[in-house]
Amino acid sequence: MLVYPSGIDLSSRTLRLLSERLAARRRDQGTRWRRLPVGRQALLVLAHLRCGDTYATLAAGLGVGIATVCRYIREAVELLAALAPTLDEAIEQARSKAYVILDGTLLPIDRIAADRPFYSGKHKKHGMNVQVLTDPFGRLLWASPALPGATHDLTAARTHGIVDALTKADLACWADKGYQGAGGTIRVPFRGRHRNLPTGQQAVNVAHARIRGIGEQAMATLKNWRLLRKLRCSTTRITSLVQAILTLHHASA
Repeated sequence: MLVYPSGIDLSSRTLRLLSERLAARRRDQGTRWRRLPVGRQALLVLAHLRCGDTYATLAAGLGVGIATVCRYIREAVELLAALAPTLDEAIEQARSKAYVILDGTLLPIDRIAADRPFYSGKHKKHGMNVQVLTDPFGRLLWASPALPGATHDLTAARTHGIVDALTKADLACWADKGYQGAGGTIRVPFRGRHRNLPTGQQAVNVAHARIRGIGEQAMATLKNWRLLRKLRCSTTRITSLVQAILTLHHASA
């Protein structure tokens, strides 16, 4: 077998956090022996989430079985997902901000044409819809549970209770045209082609786009975790993966 050096573009703080959580879990379970120490397990999990390394690659690199890799990753993902902030916690944190930015993204998945609920007509591909809240500087605050890709952004926002939560908190929110009709404190641009709008509405839309565009930084940050660029797991696991990555992102920020 050929071996070559590699790296993960994450801070040692992230590895330390995950190692400490895994060690605490092992103590709680009374685990006496594992195939890998907590540090190696944490490294394995980060390589999978950040670099998208497959189970087979990780198993070969660390000298363990594929079943062991699968079990270690599932354990860590469940542990991290439980630490992710809830919508209420994110809203509470955002109260000190002037506003937040709401946007939706599609996480591509490997599905066939018959799986219509997962097909996004907007993006022309199969995927899962995830709603994201960011602060005025583009920092990721919260990511929603994943819904089938055919779900409209406004429907997803209402399903997750985002519109009601923002309105209750009286927190201003900027969003794109996909949230037309949301009401509450969500602000969207004027409808229509830019060149056909009055000058005043054009200026408003340009200013709105500049503010909302900052939220795209959070999308890029989320998809820096290469696993999310093409998910090949069961759709029932995607929410846990997103929540686990959100926890690690906050730990490394």
